[in-house]
Amino acid sequence: MASSSGPALNEELLCSICLGAFTDPVTTPCGHNFCRTCLSECWPNSKTCFCPLCNERFSKRPKLKINTTFREIVQHFKEKLGPGESEVFCDFCGERQQKAVKTCLTCQSSYCDSHLEPHHRVPRLKKHTLINAVENLEDYICQKHERPLELFCRDDQTCVCLSCTEGEHRAHNTVPIEEESQDKKNQLVQTQTDVHQMIQDRMNKIQEIQHSVELRKRNTEESVEIFTDLIRSIKKCQSKELKMLEEQQKAAEKQAEDLIKELDQEITELKRRNTELEQLSHTDDHLHLIQMSSSLNTRPHTKNWTEIRIDSDVNVNSLYRALTELKKTLDETLNEKLSQTGLKFVQTFAVDVTLDPDTAHPRLILSDDGKQVSGGDIEQDVPENPKRFNQGLRVLAKQGFSSGRFYYEVQVKGKTEWTLGVARESINRKKAIWLRPEDGYWTVALRNENQYKACERSPVSLSLRVKPEKFGVFVDYEEGLVSFYDVESRSHIYSFTGQTFTDKLYPYFGPGLKDEGKNSNPLIITPVR
Repeated sequence: MASSSGPALNEELLCSICLGAFTDPVTTPCGHNFCRTCLSECWPNSKTCFCPLCNERFSKRPKLKINTTFREIVQHFKEKLGPGESEVFCDFCGERQQKAVKTCLTCQSSYCDSHLEPHHRVPRLKKHTLINAVENLEDYICQKHERPLELFCRDDQTCVCLSCTEGEHRAHNTVPIEEESQDKKNQLVQTQTDVHQMIQDRMNKIQEIQHSVELRKRNTEESVEIFTDLIRSIKKCQSKELKMLEEQQKAAEKQAEDLIKELDQEITELKRRNTELEQLSHTDDHLHLIQMSSSLNTRPHTKNWTEIRIDSDVNVNSLYRALTELKKTLDETLNEKLSQTGLKFVQTFAVDVTLDPDTAHPRLILSDDGKQVSGGDIEQDVPENPKRFNQGLRVLAKQGFSSGRFYYEVQVKGKTEWTLGVARESINRKKAIWLRPEDGYWTVALRNENQYKACERSPVSLSLRVKPEKFGVFVDYEEGLVSFYDVESRSHIYSFTGQTFTDKLYPYFGPGLKDEGKNSNPLIITPVR
């Protein structure tokens, strides 16, 4: 636990638990700093972990590491300010020396409370420069003129006395040492603020990485579940087709068995007839021969077996059609599930988007909350602004992004024309321009009520099964990706891939002309749910 380092130490460098200078400072997830020992004593067990300053509770005991940069800043202050409790003794006490409370730079002596009293009473002594008692008095005195170092030369970055300003530092920029000290202190405070922000940024990055890993884990589990279901469906279909083949084989075997039985019966009958004919051909009984020949000379009544056969080939065409139908079903199921999983993933990067009136074309009408835009009949009287579009009914969002991922959703219900996407900051806003990536636009558009297209260099027609009522727009800056989704059906519509972004990107909205009231509905930025 820290010990006091004197009243001169900045409050920002004092632990709010022990009220002393930080010893081995650590930072909680909420951004507050404490001595490591102090915080450990506040957390006797892992069930009651909370910030002693703002009372924010943590679900599990944070892993705390010493903030080495912050510790060095505290140590730097300690070295600059010196010990708070004086070990300097009064220069005017007798045998029982009292500890000095002040050092007079003018007298170049240290005083206890009693011997300091004249400096508070005598007018001439009141003008002397007093500081907290110090041992190294020579550090505060000009070695050349033996006068107090009361000024700071900013040209030479050194402390000087009043006599120095009459000599070699005459034309230099000098200020009272208290003023320079305050400036240095402000710089250190700013450095501390910057360091603290760096710490917070890195803690946020840790949380972002942990969140991404957890999100990837959930998406992996969902993907495994999807493929498990597909494999189960394939096995089910496979079992069905195999069962069908087995049943067809059994039917063929039964048919063959019946046919063979019938053929055996005919063969037996034919053999009997053949025996009778053989006997009759050798008889000497002419009368019997004549009587029997009329019945035996006729051809036996048997089935015509010429066209009767057992098909030895499996019905491959039927099987192929079944497998094709299965593949189509599986593809549709897979695409649907993957689209749903993909949309669920990108929705985690939702940002709050509001329209920027400084960029809106004069004929556009924006809602007070900056969430809706529609085309108007007349141009409004708006201030001239270099950011404002003069050509085309267009408006950008206030929020721009130069890294990472972001996602937002827009309701387009009831409209016959619109354009949505993102645009780079450096686009030309004062003349008509093609909506294509080469000119800084990555958009999809609706024209003539049902003609959807992706605005590539050569526009790509989009065939959509249903008319989307709400569009989702996702951007991965580093990957060069801009994707569009139908939120209601949770399906992917189109993606610009392999792009290179260098400017800041802004969400882009084009509600289109009113078209005699047919396209009067606004584009509405909606919350992501």
